[in-house]
Amino acid sequence: MKYAIPDNIQKLQLRIKRQLNKIFKYLNYRFLKSWIYLFIATISFLFITIVSTDLTFSQVPEDTYKRDLISDIFAGSQKSIQNYIEGMYVAPNGTVYTNSHEDKAGAEASIYKDGNVIGVLSDLHGWSRHGGKAVTANSKYIYIAMSQGFVGKIDKDYPPEGITWYCVRRYNLSGKPAPFANGRGWDKSMLIVNTKSEVTGLATKDKNLYVSDAANNKIRVYNTETMKELRNFSFLRPGDITIDKQGNLWIIQKQDAKNPAKILRYSSSGKQLPQKITNVVLPRAIALDNQGRLLVAENGTLQQVLIYNIQDQPVQVGTFGHTGGIYGGVPGEVQDLKFYGLTGVGADTQGNLYINNNGFNNSGTDLRKFSPSGKQLWRLLGLSLVENADVDPTTDGREVFTKYEHFLIDSSKPKGQQLTYKAYTLNGFKYPQDPRLHISPDATFVRRINGERFLFLLDPYSNALEIYRFNPSKDGNIAIPAGMFVGKNNEGKSAISGTWPPQQPATGKWIWRDRNGNGAFDKEEYDHSEDSSSVTGWWVDSKGDVWTTLGDREGIRHYSLQGLDTNGNPIYTYSSMQKETTPRIFTDLRRIKYFPESDTMYLSGFTVKNPATFVDPLAAGSEIARFDNWSQDNRILRWRIVVPNDTIRKREIITASTHSVPD
Repeated sequence: MKYAIPDNIQKLQLRIKRQLNKIFKYLNYRFLKSWIYLFIATISFLFITIVSTDLTFSQVPEDTYKRDLISDIFAGSQKSIQNYIEGMYVAPNGTVYTNSHEDKAGAEASIYKDGNVIGVLSDLHGWSRHGGKAVTANSKYIYIAMSQGFVGKIDKDYPPEGITWYCVRRYNLSGKPAPFANGRGWDKSMLIVNTKSEVTGLATKDKNLYVSDAANNKIRVYNTETMKELRNFSFLRPGDITIDKQGNLWIIQKQDAKNPAKILRYSSSGKQLPQKITNVVLPRAIALDNQGRLLVAENGTLQQVLIYNIQDQPVQVGTFGHTGGIYGGVPGEVQDLKFYGLTGVGADTQGNLYINNNGFNNSGTDLRKFSPSGKQLWRLLGLSLVENADVDPTTDGREVFTKYEHFLIDSSKPKGQQLTYKAYTLNGFKYPQDPRLHISPDATFVRRINGERFLFLLDPYSNALEIYRFNPSKDGNIAIPAGMFVGKNNEGKSAISGTWPPQQPATGKWIWRDRNGNGAFDKEEYDHSEDSSSVTGWWVDSKGDVWTTLGDREGIRHYSLQGLDTNGNPIYTYSSMQKETTPRIFTDLRRIKYFPESDTMYLSGFTVKNPATFVDPLAAGSEIARFDNWSQDNRILRWRIVVPNDTIRKREIITASTHSVPD
């Protein structure tokens, strides 16, 4: 059991300590002094433990809470599934090579086989290095698109300040860089393609490495051993590349504002051939299967793999996957053959098919292998990146939500088997103005209002609180944009820079509510205010009220829920907002949590007694305080405690967040 120490016992401790200090002024023997201190401290600890048993304010058994794992089946081990996959190549034996721009665990480019992580390409994380969106391999090497930026290393081979190298980097099959004569970079394993934009496609055949250089509208051909350029030819907006059995290239030509996407066929020498595919919308990746058919990962509204016979003129002969992907049938419902955000497709010599789903806005890895008959054989998930989850309060922790996903948890199952991925809640085709497509929230609150489920999402900088509703009869599992709070821009500009959201007020802070129910930001739907800025903390209580703290003496803002409108959106207004004074002990409030059932408020921030040692907007403060009877005249400061606070700029020990368990 854990117990809180009452104030009177703490005072007794302090009196004992003061008396001991007086006694020890007259003691000259350090050894004796140390033993007496140890003896008194032990007696004091035992006394406090015994007494506090009878005076406990709350008792929480240690084993009340159980930890379950979600989003990555290898969580807790030395392996990890990368955050997302942007490029994929499948070798004839079924080894899957991947690439992405960034992974928080340093696995930007990884190697998978038989449902397992078998390798990671090294030295892609840090030192201004990043992965990319293209990868290929042959029997000897792996080739990936990557970038190298400036780091100031004048004694090594790095680009000058303001310049980024967009490269192809060569690795051996175990994932170690494979340098070559005249190679660039600190280890001589990089081939600089250009300094304008990234490589968008890679493929190999015999000793030829084909590279899509979109910055210069060219396909460049290099020798796979020497990495010297052999030839190049013009190609507008080149993307992914694959090579057919005749040695000819199939290349995605990306769409632009005036031209739709196509897939074109070229000879290995660079001559355009008559075959082309034009009935595609957003082809994201291409590959050949073991029958020589062309597989196209169509990332438009179809969300399917399109299959073409390419013996003569290309003819579509089939599709793989549910029409509409995750949005077909019950929208958002996860099933084996429902895809979403396709970024990779490939096949092995046995006819097995490999497909990667990246969600939208790089929401996470969902890599699957299928048998030739279409049965899912294995699946790897790496869905959540630097974010918090929350449970539906009516499910006793069995239903968990993140900003994109809905999970079911069965704690009785072994580690790694507790998770069921139930739904993907984002539909960018139907709701293109969904804030999750434009900013990146990382904290989730799930609340029930009038029995209906709502999702609240907070961005990392406490500037915006997004609100979503659910309408299962029309939108299945999709979270529908319902409202949004946005803080004020201190420079007198619009709260959010850029073209999104449309029609936002030119200055100040605002509350948006989807009054017409279309999930889009319309001009008449904004409530505007020039109230104080610098919001440092947000909270949504169990009744649906929204609370914020301001980073100074300005106080607390309480937005009481005014009910639901005819479309089921929560109503909040500035006219009904209540201003509450900052408790006198605080000089800078940072976090807030209120529990209306017990009328208990938890606040954290910097205090008069423990002020901030330097400006850090991420810190939760130096103290946490609990107030009982918060909404009444007889408000009581129940306790206040000092939390770890950086005093020598060791940011790794800054307390950035707090959490209260209601008792």
